[in-house]
Amino acid sequence: MKVGIDMGATTNGTAAMLDLEELLATRLLVQGNSGSGKSYLLRRLLEQSAPWVQQCIIDPEGDFVTLADVYGHVVVDAARTEAELTRIAARIRQHRVSVVVNLEGLDIDQQMKAAAAFLNGMFDADRDYWYPMLVVVDEAQLFAPAVGGEVSDEARKISLSAMTNLMCRGRKRGLAGVIATQRLAKLAKNVAAEASNFLMGRTFLDIDMARAADLLGMDRRQAEQFRDLQRGHFVALGPALSRRPLPVKIGKVETSARSSSPKLMPLPDSPVDAADLIFTPSAEEAKMIVRRPPPPPPPPRPIAEILEQVVKSKPEAEVPDEPLFPGLVEAEREELLDKVMTEIIDDPEAAYRTVAVLYQDFLVRCRIHRVPGEPLALPAFRRRLAVAQASGGDELIDDEKWQTALRLSESLTDDVQGVFLIVAQAAVKAAPCPSDATLARAYGSHSTSRARRLLTYFEERGLLVVRNDFKGMRVVAFPDMGCETAAGDPNGPDESADSAEAAE
Repeated sequence: MKVGIDMGATTNGTAAMLDLEELLATRLLVQGNSGSGKSYLLRRLLEQSAPWVQQCIIDPEGDFVTLADVYGHVVVDAARTEAELTRIAARIRQHRVSVVVNLEGLDIDQQMKAAAAFLNGMFDADRDYWYPMLVVVDEAQLFAPAVGGEVSDEARKISLSAMTNLMCRGRKRGLAGVIATQRLAKLAKNVAAEASNFLMGRTFLDIDMARAADLLGMDRRQAEQFRDLQRGHFVALGPALSRRPLPVKIGKVETSARSSSPKLMPLPDSPVDAADLIFTPSAEEAKMIVRRPPPPPPPPRPIAEILEQVVKSKPEAEVPDEPLFPGLVEAEREELLDKVMTEIIDDPEAAYRTVAVLYQDFLVRCRIHRVPGEPLALPAFRRRLAVAQASGGDELIDDEKWQTALRLSESLTDDVQGVFLIVAQAAVKAAPCPSDATLARAYGSHSTSRARRLLTYFEERGLLVVRNDFKGMRVVAFPDMGCETAAGDPNGPDESADSAEAAE
């Protein structure tokens, strides 16, 4: 179905139409200096296309929340954990609800992490929910910077990765990226290069004009026209807009931003007692101010007393009393640690939480159960979590093959040990090879392709060998352990999730 979106008028007075179906397949880049009308253009596009396609707006300044009053968008306050934002994004794709992700009030690091978590949640949604969706990112240079700035490397990497996935791989998942930026020079090239439609507004810097002219196929002399564009005027090019550069004036919008351009207004008459108004607190302020006199300085100490304290030997630390039965205390501690770890693993949401979040939950539960001794350090917790996720069971504790699997897993990073041990456990028990969905859950992801890449990674390190039988079933062999799994369907359901639902 072809749907034309009226973006305004061309120079010859005809309507400037945008092919919405073509836009979903080819993406859009909007560029213009501050005050050129970028947000106004995005608002026109969102209002005109709201009845036809699901929308998601990444809004760093909270300007687009007014769409909710007229068009029914749900405003998502980004002041949440990354796990919460990821789950909300997955439900948004499932129920096809248009949303505005309000990042106002967060610092730039938090904005980048929140936007990345939300974009990744939509990107990793199940294939059944890959409906067409318009994803608008205002001030895209903040989330896909060309070079590192004052933000942390971690925030920049995850945000740039999410934006790259949106623009490079989002089309097959139904995600059509529409990005707006003040300066093309500040936007990562691999993100900008994926757009096939362009709306270029007013800009003054030579480097930005040159890049805009290159994208529109214009020579450097024609690039001077970008300096003369008025507010709300853009040059359009692309399969969804025009095959040749076309000047466009954006039409009117129904909603307005909460913030607007400053307007000049006369100053009030200066009162005679202006200095008193500034320097004298009001009655309300006076109630809030609690004036406390500064404490008197301590009396000077004699030099002899100071020297005596310096040369005085430090008292020895008291040695804690040894328990009468240290073996029983350690056994009780291990039993309580196993109990706490079991509670965490039994939580169906635990597989999709970060290790840092699980570790904080673990420490709280240890205090609740009064686990004696020092709490586990983070590396020791990660190791115990990986072993617990594999659910080896008591019958495997003394099994030589299982002990070999535990030694082999120590050569892997903490985040993939659990996946390796789950496959190794199936081999020790001669059980069917776990499905991709089961391995993806153990890795904390909904993406089955990541699970397959992990098996390839293990095979490249020489830890296992993967083969398929004539029926397409997968068998994983462990040369160092001398065992292999039974044939299992790689496309089967998540067995752990099914068992949890059956238990409920």
